[in-house]
Amino acid sequence: MRRAIEVERHAILAIHVVLLLCLGGIARADEANDWLEIETKYIFGFTTGSGIGIEGEKEFTIDSIGRFGKRDGHYAATETKYEYEFTPSQFVQIEFGALGSTHNIGGVTDLDNRNAAAFAGGFAEFRYLAVERTSSNPLSVTLAFEPNVRLIDETSGEHVHNYEFETTVNADLELLRNRLYAGFDLLYEPEVTWTATGDTVREATLGGSAALSLRIVPNVLVGGEVWYLRHYDSPTLSAFTGDAVMLGPTLYVQFTPKMFMVAAWNSQVWGREAGNSLALNLSEFQRHRARLKFAWEF
Repeated sequence: MRRAIEVERHAILAIHVVLLLCLGGIARADEANDWLEIETKYIFGFTTGSGIGIEGEKEFTIDSIGRFGKRDGHYAATETKYEYEFTPSQFVQIEFGALGSTHNIGGVTDLDNRNAAAFAGGFAEFRYLAVERTSSNPLSVTLAFEPNVRLIDETSGEHVHNYEFETTVNADLELLRNRLYAGFDLLYEPEVTWTATGDTVREATLGGSAALSLRIVPNVLVGGEVWYLRHYDSPTLSAFTGDAVMLGPTLYVQFTPKMFMVAAWNSQVWGREAGNSLALNLSEFQRHRARLKFAWEF
């Protein structure tokens, strides 16, 4: 409990810092009018913005997400996307690639000890820009669908056949021209898994996020985000098993016009498991998660 309170205090402090930076940025908003527009897809950490790039643009990305901490023992798992992305029109973006995973697990209840790295599967993503930002409309909205095929379970590292169908609504709002942005995601993620023992597991995750990102200089944005996630043992959302709130800071750095980096850290500050009075939900979710993404456009 004490550790959870400390994590919550640190996360809240990070959000306060972001808000102070936002307030400080308002006074300097005029200078941002001369900055180039920025693609908003990646500026919110785990929250995805609505941007889909310029027609004809291509991109290669290495996107790693790490998940850390369970109720007991030590737990660290990563999944990395090796992704090719292209934009055939100003309203459509297509991505596909391979997945790699690592697991370092020891002494965790209900999970086998494991220290392994493996090819984990593949994925594709299809994005459609439904509402385009204009000079008179600061809101932009994109619809996205991402099927995944996994040969390695994300949590346990066991060999499985998993099919996940992530559907999201990605929206963002330009609050101050070229300076301050708000991002919002809605997530529905049903999946089915066939285990090595022949069992079939059907489940789903439902959630939403809100984020702020402030452009402090032309090539750097800092911000914060909050996620609310619910887990179900049914794709129809009929068997609720627990939920969690995750909170943390974000960073976006544009190194060159064709290369950028995204970094984010989320900590679980509140959670509950159905039928369990323990603090946090460390059965369906993790104590912390981190994201580090590098991209090259061409």
